Amino acid sequence: MASVGTAGPELRAYFSRHDLLEVYEVLLCNVIVIRPEDPLTFLEEKLKEIMEKGLDAVLRCMCIDLSLHLKLKRISETYLNTVFGLDGEQLMTEELCAKAWDFYSRNLMKLYFREWTKYNLLRKNKRKKAKQKMALAVVHYNVQVLRVIIQKWNMWVQIHKEKMTLAAKRLQQIYNKIYLNAVVKAWHAEAHNSLKTKAYFESLAKESQKDCFESNLTVRHKPSNLPEKALLQIFRYVNLVDLARCAQVSQTWMLLTQNSSLWGDINFSSVKHKVQDQIVVNTLQKWRPYVIRLNLQGCYSLHWPSFKSISECKNLQDLNISECQGLNDESMRLISEGCRALLYLNLSYTDITDGALRLLSSFPNLQYLSLAHCRKFTDKGLLYLGSGRGCHKLIYLDLSGCIQISVDGFRNIANGCSGIQDLLINNLPTLTDRCIQALVEKCQQIKSVVFLDSPRLSDTTFKALAECKLVKVSIEGNNQITDLSFKLMSKRCPYIRHIHMVDCQRITDAGLMTISPLKHILVLNIADCRRISDEGVRPLVQGSSGAKLRELNLTSCIHVTDASVTEIAQRCHELTYLNLRHCENVTDAGIEALGSMSSLISIDISGTSISDMGLRALGHHGKIKELSVSECKNISDTGIQEFCKGTKHLEYFHASCCPQLTDEAVKAVAFHCHRLTSASIAGCPKMTDTCIQYLAAACHYLHFLDVSGCIHLTDKALKYLWKGCKQLQILKMLYCRNITKQAVLKYTAKLEKQEHNDADPPSWLGYDRDGNILTFTKNHTSEPE
Repeated sequence: MASVGTAGPELRAYFSRHDLLEVYEVLLCNVIVIRPEDPLTFLEEKLKEIMEKGLDAVLRCMCIDLSLHLKLKRISETYLNTVFGLDGEQLMTEELCAKAWDFYSRNLMKLYFREWTKYNLLRKNKRKKAKQKMALAVVHYNVQVLRVIIQKWNMWVQIHKEKMTLAAKRLQQIYNKIYLNAVVKAWHAEAHNSLKTKAYFESLAKESQKDCFESNLTVRHKPSNLPEKALLQIFRYVNLVDLARCAQVSQTWMLLTQNSSLWGDINFSSVKHKVQDQIVVNTLQKWRPYVIRLNLQGCYSLHWPSFKSISECKNLQDLNISECQGLNDESMRLISEGCRALLYLNLSYTDITDGALRLLSSFPNLQYLSLAHCRKFTDKGLLYLGSGRGCHKLIYLDLSGCIQISVDGFRNIANGCSGIQDLLINNLPTLTDRCIQALVEKCQQIKSVVFLDSPRLSDTTFKALAECKLVKVSIEGNNQITDLSFKLMSKRCPYIRHIHMVDCQRITDAGLMTISPLKHILVLNIADCRRISDEGVRPLVQGSSGAKLRELNLTSCIHVTDASVTEIAQRCHELTYLNLRHCENVTDAGIEALGSMSSLISIDISGTSISDMGLRALGHHGKIKELSVSECKNISDTGIQEFCKGTKHLEYFHASCCPQLTDEAVKAVAFHCHRLTSASIAGCPKMTDTCIQYLAAACHYLHFLDVSGCIHLTDKALKYLWKGCKQLQILKMLYCRNITKQAVLKYTAKLEKQEHNDADPPSWLGYDRDGNILTFTKNHTSEPE
């Protein structure tokens, strides 16, 4: 055979089955390389070694030196083809072998890299799976731990619930016992209080009967044990009708009523509805030499005979004939002819004309003149004030409501009355800066100005008045006055004592800061100045006048808080009157600070958010005489009771629009405050006849009472007032549907003024005709405009 590679399949299979090619290859390669001397013996030894050890155990080149190894690579099945040149066309050079080796190594490297990549991916997947298994294990572990915790917590909750149930049962038992004890104690206290109240009213009834018996006995047998001077002082406060009645008591009292000192001051105004010309004529004819002061205000039924009698009072110095409808120029002529000594003259609300003003020159000593709301005189009439003898000594002038006066009229006043010190010009919407400038040009001594409801005035007015060294300033309802006016006062009015700036919306904290250095301010009223806050009030109180301030009104200053109130309590040691009405940010904290002010006599905290705690603190020092807590929804009967326990001198008590208050609050006021003169419980639907019974039994000095909206009051309330409150003068009973008109006519005939209707309470009171509290919608207004 030329080549083993060309052999048939059977032969090739035979060679392959017995590994003959490998045996031949080993033997021949060794012989060729080693070249032994005896090749046959060499071959025989190698064959024996192969037979003994096996072909695999015999290294092909084990006997060949490394330097003799073939440099050719086997590229066929065996080296024999290469050795014997059987495949001459397949012999490779070193260069081809290097290329073949590179190719082989690259393929081998690719194979290895591929397998290495597979291996790394396998390890990565194993790690990922292990991580996932570990995460599942952690979750499983946490779930198991949480299950154990929940089981233990559930057991604890069950045990705790059982304990709570047992404790609740025990507490309920204790509460029932305490509640039962409280009910029994309250019932016992109420029964004791009822007995005490009954005994109190019985004692009052016995005392009143005893007093009536003693007074009757005194009248019949002995007029009085008081000295004559004391009786005279008492008679000075009695009106003319009662003085006439006193003259009928006894001869002693009749002689005392004829004392000339009682007739120097005659006041017909207190009985104006009963005064007729004949009474005035008889009285003045008898006492005309002694009459110094005469008041006929509101006596509309007087005519020429009365004014003729007035003219005969040569020593008359003070005459008030305001609102006398019968007064005219002719009447004034009679008075001017006889009363040359007049110092005070009040002609307000009369129909006098320029002719009457011309007669004022007949009063050379006239100092005080009021022409308020006299609409029939003109600027020409004011010219007469300075003509001739004129009213050159006039120091007080009231021109309120005289809308017919122009700038020329004020110039006429300035020319004739340059000594004016007090100027009142209220309710004059036509008043302008030019009017005041014309007046101030020559009236440099003005100390007090009052401009209420004069909206057209501005800072220019105060620039002109700054030259007058003002002591008192009052202005109200003005939107043009700014902080500049306060600045002018601070610089040019160092002695100002009274500042009344109400409803001036352009006044700010800066204005209050500018007047804080003033040293003599006693009265400050900045009500309805809504831009005022703590930033202005605190510096003012800390200023030079803080310790001297006596009256302070901060009504509706909604930005004022407890900080200002506390500062007021600490600084204003002489403050007697404080108004915090509708200061929404004032709470118990500020009111408690006011409880330590021993000087405070009057306080208005209506519309604030105070509660019983604040009222209790306010009543500590016990000197409050006037208290207003209207529209305070957080106070209760308890707060009123605590306040009244510490305050015995209360004279003015207003608690209107407090629907939560009951008879107990009025009971506390009546039992502790016997000096009460003015009371208002309007808008308190829970009040009944019992509260009026308390007031009538204890408060005998009551002059004013407002029970409007007390829907449960009946005719019995009027009967109690008729018996107990003999000095009651004004009674308001609006929206009292259970009080009949017959009872009103019967029991209120002697009152000076009474108002009554039986209509249902309006919605702005906050409750219906049965006393049920109303719920308002967001856009519903609860109070009238």
